[in-house]
Amino acid sequence: MADVSNANLVTEGDARSVAIGEDLLAPPDQFARYETDVTGDYQGRARAVTRPRNVEDVTAVVRWCRENHVPIVPFGGNTGLVGGAVPSPQRREVIMSLERLNRIRDIDALNGVAIVEAGCILEDVKTAVAAEGLYFPLAIGSQGSCQIGGAIATNAGGLNVVRYGMMRGLVLGLEVVLPDGRIFRDLRGLHKNNTGYDLKQLFIGSEGTLGIITAAAIRLVPAPTQIETAFLATASVADMIKLFQRVRKDGGETISAFELMTDAVIKRVCATEEKVRNPLGKDYPAYAIVEMSQCGGTSLTDWFTDYLGTLIEDGLVLDGTIATNGTQTENIWAMRERIVESQAKMGVYLRTDLSTPISTMAEFIARGTALVQQIAPNALTLPYGHVGDGNIHFNVMRPLDIAPDAFAPVIRRIETALFNLVDEFGGSISAEHGIGVAKQAAFEERIDPVARDLQILLKRTLDPENLLSPGRIISEKWFCNAVQS
Repeated sequence: MADVSNANLVTEGDARSVAIGEDLLAPPDQFARYETDVTGDYQGRARAVTRPRNVEDVTAVVRWCRENHVPIVPFGGNTGLVGGAVPSPQRREVIMSLERLNRIRDIDALNGVAIVEAGCILEDVKTAVAAEGLYFPLAIGSQGSCQIGGAIATNAGGLNVVRYGMMRGLVLGLEVVLPDGRIFRDLRGLHKNNTGYDLKQLFIGSEGTLGIITAAAIRLVPAPTQIETAFLATASVADMIKLFQRVRKDGGETISAFELMTDAVIKRVCATEEKVRNPLGKDYPAYAIVEMSQCGGTSLTDWFTDYLGTLIEDGLVLDGTIATNGTQTENIWAMRERIVESQAKMGVYLRTDLSTPISTMAEFIARGTALVQQIAPNALTLPYGHVGDGNIHFNVMRPLDIAPDAFAPVIRRIETALFNLVDEFGGSISAEHGIGVAKQAAFEERIDPVARDLQILLKRTLDPENLLSPGRIISEKWFCNAVQS
């Protein structure tokens, strides 16, 4: 147990001291990296930054903060896109970085389970389990810096959801420090356990508002022995949805990714990112990266090559190529993975994370594009996303004839219009990024009253003083009104 008996740090402008051992505290001159999110859109000021080394340290800090009524914000790899891990500007919150809880405690090949701590980098976990002939399926663009705990707390999605599901389906057990300092611990890693409520699900996707995840039992699968990656073009987004339906029917469980990008997206990334090029050498209205994989069995290469020929003969695919080496595979995936970087170079732009039924994705993109053109005629719409789960990142770049500062209010108008369109399609304003602070107002406008009451009840039951990530998901106004009533 960490020694928190001595007061070691007095924060500027605060008469109260933070009674946490100095070895758990970051020096104030290092606070900056914990006070701004990866997008630069959100900044705050931390009262202190704690860096616990183990679950006992986390418990000690949580108990001290509860006794002294100090709010805590868990902090992972700082790759979130909704501002949830950034401290408030009022300098009242303690940031708890989980970066030093970074041990891989165990990899059990037979049971298909790994026990990993919250601060483990996703890519490091994937590399470690690969050395054992296993595969952890979560694949996201930030995997070189995001942490397992944050990926669980935000229920990360990514590229392989079509086959393996969201993070929620890859977690077999959790170790969580509750707001009162107690530890909920179930790291048995059982694939089947039907004894009462599935309590781990309370914390997956809770964005640090109900407990602090310190370790997880995650599900592993055998590493694929055959992987084929193709870049395919169709005459329209609607045809791309038809292609997905066809490939899903014929390929079944061999589909591990199906990523949609429009012509504008590919032109943008190839024009701005060095060494990224369109391997087809010709422009088409819509493109997809299709990845097929399997363990053992007959040659996937032979089947996929013949199958692509059939799709072209049938007129569903206009053009396509299958990667024949690692360099070609990397180039194909670079077109997808560097989209965000290519868009950020234009300065302020609208990022969205929407979902609709797969059957309506093409219509949504068409109507969404028309809406944007009505509001900002020269804006560039850049929709792309995960066809297999209906997730569209419908992003919008500012027109060159509008200054960045002048485009900011236009972004809000476009976002509101797109969110209203999502409502019409029965979709979601947040498919995989979460709510945080960025989408709180839109979330509150749309949530069903019964669902709202249940969420507030959960928060009040587990965190009656609202000390864990206050103002994230559930606004402080909501929470206070619920307490008063």
